[in-house]
Amino acid sequence: MAERISVPLDAAPIPLSIFGLGYVGSVSAGCFASRGHGVVGVDPQQIKVDLINEGKAPIVEEGLDGLLRDAVACGRLRATTDHLDAIANSDLSMVCVGTPSRENGSLNIDNLVQVCRQIGEGLRRKDAYHVIVIRSTILPGTMREVIQPTLEEASGKRAGGDFGLANNPEFLREGTAVRDFREPPKTVIGAIDDRTGEIVQRLYAGIDAPLIRTSIEVGEMVKYADNAWHALKVVFANEVGNIAKAMGIDSHEVMDIFCQDTKLNLSPTYLRPGFAFGGSCLPKDVRALTYKARTLDVEVPVLNAILPSNARQVERALQRIQSKGIRRVGVLGFSFKAGTDDLRESPQVELIERLIGKGYDLRLYDPNVRMAKLMGANRQYILKVIPHISELMVDRVEEVLDHAELVVLGNNDARLHDIAHRLKADQIFVDLVRVPDRGNLADRYDGINW
Repeated sequence: MAERISVPLDAAPIPLSIFGLGYVGSVSAGCFASRGHGVVGVDPQQIKVDLINEGKAPIVEEGLDGLLRDAVACGRLRATTDHLDAIANSDLSMVCVGTPSRENGSLNIDNLVQVCRQIGEGLRRKDAYHVIVIRSTILPGTMREVIQPTLEEASGKRAGGDFGLANNPEFLREGTAVRDFREPPKTVIGAIDDRTGEIVQRLYAGIDAPLIRTSIEVGEMVKYADNAWHALKVVFANEVGNIAKAMGIDSHEVMDIFCQDTKLNLSPTYLRPGFAFGGSCLPKDVRALTYKARTLDVEVPVLNAILPSNARQVERALQRIQSKGIRRVGVLGFSFKAGTDDLRESPQVELIERLIGKGYDLRLYDPNVRMAKLMGANRQYILKVIPHISELMVDRVEEVLDHAELVVLGNNDARLHDIAHRLKADQIFVDLVRVPDRGNLADRYDGINW
């Protein structure tokens, strides 16, 4: 579980070496040195080393030249091509080499692996505890499957015992990188153990931003979630703008109003992994907007992908249930969200219909959906559109639990949060909402995407 912590302002400086003096490395070197840490920069290109030692930036970035000049002048920063010298004269090594794309889209981590071998070689010659921090952008699994074995093989030492290992993704934007370092949206440290995490967090003493300690794998994934979201926001705004342009509407005014909503639009709302969306608004309005785009001959591939992607989440839930090889299934909560009896375009209903079609023996319960109490459109919807579902509805949770070998939690109704503690010893629980308390179900618990 991610943990947000604070760092004492009087944390002692750390002598560190930074491998890779490109964009991230040179900015990190200048900024860490300006914060009082002694820095040795390492790069195989002599021209970059010479520029750093002259107090000049090897890249164009506002404010960086002054940082490097001052750091070199006061003796807190130097650069070298000698990786053994850097390891011997630092307690922490930060790897900032590039991980460019190959033609097939995969990451090229050859330079990263080579640097880890060099660091391992330096560790083999050193007795003191040393921490290695990967700041390069890497896919989840790279730390455990590639970085750690490479370091251990090259050093003859063990991660978590003889040396520390962590990742510390950067969130620096070109053109504002120095400011982003000093005023980051967050600092994330994924460490192999507490000792390592505590050492790395000292680098950020006094920075006014959330500092979050988490697992190595979460730390690796966070950067990709961030960048994919940023890319999606750009494309979303452009597609909305293209539709607005075709209709003679001021797209900037639309999005200015959109961005004023920090309760739903620019907020954590709707950004929790879980089941598909449904209801009377979202599916209908996405269909209407994409239809309008077609009539205007405006291509909106991202908006067009929303409903198919949503449908895939229903398919994913079906696959999770099918994988258990069980026929008697109970569904708790099947209105499209908690606190409503609305079944229109409910993805839970779609899932139920798919299960019925495949011959599953079902019982259904939702505290908000009672045939005796339903009125108006919802009652007519059940009786006329999904009458086969009404026949499977029961009035009590216990009737579902007495029947089912597998129980599915379909929506986040608080009255169903204790369901994990009410299951029998042999019942399996498939959770589509991430119930707060999953009890001690162990391998009998299956979350849809966690």
